[in-house]
Amino acid sequence: MSSNKRHKVPFGPIGIIMAIGVVFGDIGTSPLYVMKSVLEALPDNQLSRPEYIIGAVSCVIWTLTIQTTLKYVILTLRADNKGEGGILALYALIRQKYRWAYVVAALGAATLLADGVITPAMTVITSMEGLNNIVPEVPIVPATLLIVMGIFLIQPLGTSSLGKYFGTAMLAWFVMIGVVGLSQFIYDLSVIKAFNPLYAIRFLIEAPHTMFILGAVFLCTTGAEALYSDLGHCGLKNIRISWVFVKITLILNYLGQAAWIIDNPSLVHHGINPFFSMMPSWFSFIGVAMATAASIIASQALISGSFTVISEAISLNLWPNVKIKYPTHIKGQMYIPSVNFTMMIFCAIIIMMFQSSSNLEAAYGLAITLSMLMTTMLLYLYFKETKKPAWFSIPVSLFFFIIEFSFFVANMQKFAHGGFASILIAAIIFFMMYSWFNGRRIKRRYTTYDQVNEPYLAHIQEISEDTSIPKTATNLVYITKANNKHALESKITYSLFKKFPKRADTYWFVRIKRTDAPYEFSYDVKTFVPGKIFRIDLRVGFKVGIHTDKYVRLICYNMEKKKEVDLSSRFPSMHNAKGDFSFIVVDRIFRNIELEPRQRIILAWYNLIKRFSTSDTQMLDLDPSFAVVETVPLVNVHHKDDILERLITQSDLADQGETS
Repeated sequence: MSSNKRHKVPFGPIGIIMAIGVVFGDIGTSPLYVMKSVLEALPDNQLSRPEYIIGAVSCVIWTLTIQTTLKYVILTLRADNKGEGGILALYALIRQKYRWAYVVAALGAATLLADGVITPAMTVITSMEGLNNIVPEVPIVPATLLIVMGIFLIQPLGTSSLGKYFGTAMLAWFVMIGVVGLSQFIYDLSVIKAFNPLYAIRFLIEAPHTMFILGAVFLCTTGAEALYSDLGHCGLKNIRISWVFVKITLILNYLGQAAWIIDNPSLVHHGINPFFSMMPSWFSFIGVAMATAASIIASQALISGSFTVISEAISLNLWPNVKIKYPTHIKGQMYIPSVNFTMMIFCAIIIMMFQSSSNLEAAYGLAITLSMLMTTMLLYLYFKETKKPAWFSIPVSLFFFIIEFSFFVANMQKFAHGGFASILIAAIIFFMMYSWFNGRRIKRRYTTYDQVNEPYLAHIQEISEDTSIPKTATNLVYITKANNKHALESKITYSLFKKFPKRADTYWFVRIKRTDAPYEFSYDVKTFVPGKIFRIDLRVGFKVGIHTDKYVRLICYNMEKKKEVDLSSRFPSMHNAKGDFSFIVVDRIFRNIELEPRQRIILAWYNLIKRFSTSDTQMLDLDPSFAVVETVPLVNVHHKDDILERLITQSDLADQGETS
């Protein structure tokens, strides 16, 4: 049985409005701080110099065009995995051929998650600074902490009730920033020269502190990577159509800010935010309120995106299978408690460390440049995988790589001023992903298998009929990872026959395979001994939750309806009652295994991560009251026997020498 349909989001007005609310929150709130950050990088006496301001806006316009429009909206969104996007979905498309690319994917995902920690702090604190200018009594840092903590604390409730309002609110936000920008732009049409890329080139050559300015300009496109990740939520056509509207309003606002800066040199100084300053005084409070709402929605979208990234990482063996909850009935919407509260703690620390948007600008943007570089590298591998001609794939990939590397070098100027914070968060996440992925590989390398042949099955039947052995369960379910349907791990054999013989009426061996198709769910059943011994192979997409005991019970009940198995209790006193289920997960403890120092370190971290992040029952979503985790020693039997034989031989020879 199978269910593997391509996930499609309907194209239409509702889909477009949803895309505006979900996809463009991060990039849509960038006018709050981009021009403010550019002004911070300019010398005191050059803040309103027209050629500099027009040049800076020209850089912004062409960065949005090249990075966001060309790379992501036109090219990268095509690289979807059955409708799903994001750097890990892109990796899933090429991982069969380029297995080493997990390092690239892990680094990209880690930096994207680090950006997800800093973005809520950046957007909300900027909004609170705007409010502080109107109402000086408002304490910026406590107010920011209160709002950000509130955003994280409402995640367990789900956002289905609020989600329908996000699109409308963000639509109002984009209309507002476009109209406010236009109201300034129409009084100084000279800023239209910013569309000429020569102004951007001349600005980068002539302006002082070019690297700092490039780092500030890059902030206008930081949401492009998140845009790609939201492909599955909103659909390709909806994103592309809505981007046309969003980009127009963004450019209008940037042009308006440029016109205001040029026309009001006496009001411009370091620390001023032209986004709020250019608003009419009567509209300031409304503008700040809308900015705060937009910041909250942008933060919500990034937090939800982080849950999606982690769920994909779990299925790709890059993250421990932590508990995932589904608070609403909306497809794909999830909540991961451990990720939510970890992000909340990091975000609170970031806010208390930096305390202002000016300081946060130094931490913001550096990590996401790495994520974009990693996406470009994976995109090149995708071009090769899909047989794109070299004359296309190499120049296109190289073009984006050079641009993004330039932004990375520019953002590295921020490292000592705060950029280290985002890189440190990304490094911790990457180290966890690397250790988890390779720890699993090391354990798999030492896995041995036994053939499920006639003697093996006969032995199981003998145990099942041996009444001198206490019955373990009516239905005994073992979780296996053996690809071969006629094989089982030696650890299961050890548990079945050696550790303590397991007597049951029916034996089930269940394998769950995570597939690269996002929403696949299919299974097949192999009958080894009719009514007695079965194997179930489940194939579950990386966006479908793992609920092992529920899946197994439903499949078993379906088989019972077809008279393929009897699930009733065999105890005479249990009249017409259903038999119990017991799930056994067998874990291996490494003993007497010679490992390289690097492998020992990776394995130690793997075990530490597993101990603090998840358990085997949580990983498989097994009801703990029906699940048992058994530990068996993983020993290199032949190697151990050789050592023992050599030691015994040496001891015997020594004894003979003493006797003689």
